[in-house]
Amino acid sequence: MAVFEDDIAWHTERANLYAELHARPFKIIASDALISHVALLCNEAQREQQKQQLLTFLQQRQVDVERIEGSCQVYHTQDLIIRYEQHLEFTSLTITEQRNNLSQQVPFIQTALSRLPADWFQHFPGTMIAAFHLHICFEPVADVPKPQILKPLFDDKLMIGSWPQQGAAQVWTNFHTHKDNFGRFLIYNRSMTKGQMGRMVQRLIEIETYRLMALLGYVEARALAPDLKEMDATMAKLTEQLASGLGDDDHVLLKQLTDLASQIEAHRARTTFRFNASTAYHEILQARIIELDEDEVSGHLTIKEFLSRRLTPAVRSCATVQERLENLSKRVNRASDMLRTRVELALHHQNQLLLSSLERRSRIQLAMQHTVEGLSVAAISYYSVGLFKYLTDALYAAGAQFNKTAVLGMSVPVIVGAVWYVTHKIHNRFKHMAKKQ
Repeated sequence: MAVFEDDIAWHTERANLYAELHARPFKIIASDALISHVALLCNEAQREQQKQQLLTFLQQRQVDVERIEGSCQVYHTQDLIIRYEQHLEFTSLTITEQRNNLSQQVPFIQTALSRLPADWFQHFPGTMIAAFHLHICFEPVADVPKPQILKPLFDDKLMIGSWPQQGAAQVWTNFHTHKDNFGRFLIYNRSMTKGQMGRMVQRLIEIETYRLMALLGYVEARALAPDLKEMDATMAKLTEQLASGLGDDDHVLLKQLTDLASQIEAHRARTTFRFNASTAYHEILQARIIELDEDEVSGHLTIKEFLSRRLTPAVRSCATVQERLENLSKRVNRASDMLRTRVELALHHQNQLLLSSLERRSRIQLAMQHTVEGLSVAAISYYSVGLFKYLTDALYAAGAQFNKTAVLGMSVPVIVGAVWYVTHKIHNRFKHMAKKQ
């Protein structure tokens, strides 16, 4: 039975999921080439300005494009290949100019950026974080210059070199900036195809870019270290006061702990993304280094050895500072919980004393109430006897023959008993109602 496309319920994001794997294609480098790469930290408004400037430049070069969109776009002019990529925190621009016979020229005298307008970056918004040139030569093995000859190209500083892909190419750099504030990579091809060369160049670009992005977290960690030390000392002091019970009262101590917790949370909110991003960039960078599959060049440090020695400790410092912040936050929370418990116990004790005092007052009031009730019975009985006397006087005046004094005397205990009984019933009724509530 045939399956037709109209009969299948396709996921709405299926096409995007397929396209994501091809969103950032590898470069293809088929000959000698000059490559300049820059990465800029920017916000959304600056991204739109970058796109507009790039669009204007491409239209001036008669490139048929109406708008810049997508995470990665590659444009071909008559003499340049322009690659514009958008990442989470930054955008990157890679300019490639393919030439012939670059081995006959002094490397880095000319760069691909020379093909852009002189004021290009004055109108290309963003804060530049990575900027470097790559000089690529397709050279036979015998013609690869010796390291001593190449050292002046890197300001006579320590050179980092290797044979990637089991000796299929030779790469030189020093991870320094030069007079133009750009870094440098010098690459000699030995036996790589154009696709292999493109993939290796892409890895080098990502290694250098992600190296700098990862180190942004180290800058934050180093700046935070003095504050972290001070907060740690403050926490130790407050914990000692909490344990000894000396110094300020609990409410003042609780306020100091709350202020310290607020300060810690402010630092965490400001640095958590940066530290996590540094860890992520470092993981990507390590994967790219492994993919280079380097061999050593005559005793020089390879890219992997150099970055493992310098970059890995910096990224670990970020993780250490982040962990110290987390631990300090937990310590403050524990101390605050203990102090709140102590404050609650003190309040509970005060409430108990207050309830005991109220109970004593209630007993006194009850005794006074019983006294008042006894007086009330006497007063009500007195007035009742007086009213009864008026009744006997009226009856006697009407002609009834009886001993008024005897009748009045016998009525007194009856009236007093009746008043006491009614008062007692009313008291018991209210007491029963109070117990129900």
